[in-house]
Amino acid sequence: MTATAMPLLSVKGLTKTYVQGDFVTPVLKGIDFDIAAGEFVALQGPSGSGKSTLLSILGTLLRPTSGRLVMKGIDLAQADEDMLTAFRNRNIGFVFQYHHLLPDFTAIENVMFPAAAPTGDESPALEDRAAMLLGRVGLGPRMHFKATKLSGGQKQRVAVARALMNRPALVLADEPTGNLDRETARQVMELLAEINAESGTTFLISTHDPEIARRCHRQILVIDGRIEGAATERPFELQAAQ
Repeated sequence: MTATAMPLLSVKGLTKTYVQGDFVTPVLKGIDFDIAAGEFVALQGPSGSGKSTLLSILGTLLRPTSGRLVMKGIDLAQADEDMLTAFRNRNIGFVFQYHHLLPDFTAIENVMFPAAAPTGDESPALEDRAAMLLGRVGLGPRMHFKATKLSGGQKQRVAVARALMNRPALVLADEPTGNLDRETARQVMELLAEINAESGTTFLISTHDPEIARRCHRQILVIDGRIEGAATERPFELQAAQ
């Protein structure tokens, strides 16, 4: 990102506090960071640090208590629910630790779902894009298999393709390899890195795994609801590739 470029995502003074009766629980305590378009960033921190809450806010699934969340020049913290829903559908993709595929749907139906669900449209153009994405993640021959007939790694690849269906500017991945064996996790991370390099899609990947984090351009560390550090150096293999 150049000195004058606008970041894709800018978080300023973000807080989240839960209040139940006399109990006040601050979870996020003033989060500040920017992410440039095309970055491949790891979000790290121990359990209870606020990572999941932060990801939910960044994905517009949860509102902050205070602060600014600006993406593509829009302050999403001030947007109404209809605007958030439309913005999320167009601009943000999600990959979760548990793939959350619809079990009675085929792989291609699961991938099409984010684009088809709002209007019921299942046009040939959408089907072609879903088939292309499944081919990209190595599942072209299995596109008509039901989700129940796929392995764990294959299901996660379908989830990656689904996250990309609407050409999002940002993909939020919450422990995307946490439910996979080491080799399958490596393959999924290589896939995400390749998609980032090829398409320029921005990724923010929450992970407890230091090996996964080292594959990213930089790491953002959350400790007790605050940003404790944001490494800027890139792994050797990424530097060598540029």
